[in-house]
Amino acid sequence: MSILSGSRRRAVIAFIFVTAVLDIVAMGIIIPVFPSLIEEFVGSNAEAGWINGVFVALWAGMQFVASPVIGSLSDRYGRRPVILLSCAGLAADYVLMALAPSLWWLALGRLVAGVTSSSFTTVFAYMADITAPEDRARGYGLIGAAFSGGFVLGPLVGGFLGEISPRAPFWFAAGLSGVAFLYGLLILPESLRPEKRMAFSWRRANPFGAVKLLGSHPELTGLATVNFLLHFAHHVFSAVFVLYAAYRYGWGPWQVGALLALVGALDMTVQGVLVGPAVKRFGDRAVMVFGLFGGAVGVACMGLAPTGILFTLSMVPNALWGLAMPTIQSLMTQRVSESEQGQLQGANMSVASVAGVVSPLFFGAVYAFSLRADSWLPYAGASFLIAAGVLLAGAILGWVVAKQAERREQPA
Repeated sequence: MSILSGSRRRAVIAFIFVTAVLDIVAMGIIIPVFPSLIEEFVGSNAEAGWINGVFVALWAGMQFVASPVIGSLSDRYGRRPVILLSCAGLAADYVLMALAPSLWWLALGRLVAGVTSSSFTTVFAYMADITAPEDRARGYGLIGAAFSGGFVLGPLVGGFLGEISPRAPFWFAAGLSGVAFLYGLLILPESLRPEKRMAFSWRRANPFGAVKLLGSHPELTGLATVNFLLHFAHHVFSAVFVLYAAYRYGWGPWQVGALLALVGALDMTVQGVLVGPAVKRFGDRAVMVFGLFGGAVGVACMGLAPTGILFTLSMVPNALWGLAMPTIQSLMTQRVSESEQGQLQGANMSVASVAGVVSPLFFGAVYAFSLRADSWLPYAGASFLIAAGVLLAGAILGWVVAKQAERREQPA
């Protein structure tokens, strides 16, 4: 564990929280306007659906390649420089997208963003450095709350700025990422002691080599699969949420931004307030399974909601899947050494990135197909119903993995 302790550790966690909030606010700001900007270039809501899916897949594909490298670099050189470089890179990338004159420039921006945002793996590794194993679910819950807090502010600000100009949110995001860089430069200490660092190796840093770590323990493999299913389902939001809300309920950037802010507020409450007490009372595994099941119910309700009010109310059970994210992370970190935390988070991000490549393409295609006049699936909410089924499969698999782990842990 890190040399940080007591009040110093609490202060560092606060610094990480604020830095994460600034980063995610910057990312959340562009969500309400990015699909609309694509639609301006192509002139069609349905075509914008699959193109937006392609762009999300590009972003995730770069994360798949870059995350293990960045995780391994943080194991070798420390967490702080990786986090700082990411903030600076994101600032430059938002400027690039603000000036983008065509879809090709936007595509380039998403590729760069996929690399620079891969340092989220380092944020999770940082938390593992400074917390005891039994406290990591709560620590990851706080990071999740920071991300959610960013998504409360980001879409609200982005929706407001998007009413002025679809380019304005990108400039504001660039400024926030620059602030995050300066904040981290002045405040953030290093968390990984030199004697705990591991030599960099391309064998471990390439995505396929990093994922081998997940096969080193039966429960790690099962949890990695659950993690994949969770991220696969979650990308229904990035692929079709904004377009679906505009098509089904006639909502513009402001309404979508406000709803995404509500989603973030609920998720922040779940991860920042409920995770710690729930894990203490019921344990990581039970909380993980319950969160996945609750998320499945919420997403299914979203796909079935006939009105905007019911769609909004569906966000309440949907927020429960925030219980699953930190508990999966906690369970996995307890099964690798301190020097492998960066590699583990890189492998986790690679798994999430594979889901991020396949899922937006899939959900974007399903959404576009569902709007065709000759579709055999003429229901615009089909993507959400499929995502609910994926989450339910994750809950069942998580329950099976938990039962198998309990049997292995029982004394002979």
